[in-house]
Amino acid sequence: MTTTFEAVQDAQESAVAENQTNAEKDGMMSLLVQSKKEIAQDIFLFELVSPNRANPVLPPFTAGSHVLVLTPRGLARRYSLCNSPSERNRYVIAVKRDAAGGGGSVSLVDGVRAGERLHVSAPLNYFPLAEEAGSHLLIAGGIGITPALAMMRDLSEKKADFKLIYCTRSPETTAFLDELAAPEFAGRVHVHHDYGDRERSLNIAPLVAQRGGETHLYCCGPRPLMEAVRAQTKHWPHAAVHFEDFGTSAAASPIGGVAGEKEFTVKLAKSGKLVTVPSGVSILSALREQGMSLPSSCESGTCGACRTGLLEGEAEHRDFVLDDDEMESEIMICVSRAKSDQLVLDL
Repeated sequence: MTTTFEAVQDAQESAVAENQTNAEKDGMMSLLVQSKKEIAQDIFLFELVSPNRANPVLPPFTAGSHVLVLTPRGLARRYSLCNSPSERNRYVIAVKRDAAGGGGSVSLVDGVRAGERLHVSAPLNYFPLAEEAGSHLLIAGGIGITPALAMMRDLSEKKADFKLIYCTRSPETTAFLDELAAPEFAGRVHVHHDYGDRERSLNIAPLVAQRGGETHLYCCGPRPLMEAVRAQTKHWPHAAVHFEDFGTSAAASPIGGVAGEKEFTVKLAKSGKLVTVPSGVSILSALREQGMSLPSSCESGTCGACRTGLLEGEAEHRDFVLDDDEMESEIMICVSRAKSDQLVLDL
């Protein structure tokens, strides 16, 4: 994994509240940590419940949903819910302790014990199951198993057709091995270990060479895995391939926009017009608000339809389309933003 999930999140999410009082004002729930346990090397499972035993029901969620959790250090982090959506009395998240990250996971794992409380947002879903799908192919890498597990539980309860491909480094670092061996998942799960050897990485191409029926594909994991899946599914309909990156390409967060995003300016080279792009608003949306008609399709940084020439400025690329040598001269305006105060686009 060349870039950790938490490092990517740090580029987008910083401290979002000065204290817990501010978090409550922003509509977050104070939930009790019912249990906390290590389920694989450096991966910890947190069970969150309502402290109100007389009314333990939590806001509903759908498979693929995530919640925003405020860590003891005041950092907001997105974590996918991995329990079944039919369970209304708890939220279950898995946190990988990443010592090389920005401190959010370390703060949760080292600083939170069972019996304490965490401020948690209501569930949001940028990675839902497609209702029209005839079957579902789930591809997960590392801690990206979390939304896939919720999807599997939901699909199993609905008697739907699905298959999971789960890539990890080793058995010791693989979360939910016992759960995946459950009878209801028999014949539906393939776990692949590469033991840190790139030569032993799973070959994605033959797995997605043909799209059977109305199959939809869902991928969550390290960026190299998602890039590999994206590259090998170019012949699939864009609407049938879905990616989740723990919210790093989401357009908004429940705490007043996307925390850590700054406002910047886009200059249109052909007219000289300046357009302000506020926090939580995509370049594409800001330009459309100015009356511009611009092409797009997925609006999640995976299809390339909104590829635009970048003439000046430093971009913060959030797409899964551009190669490294293209990033200085092009940008996907549906998801990417600016590191510099201004970008000059070939428009």
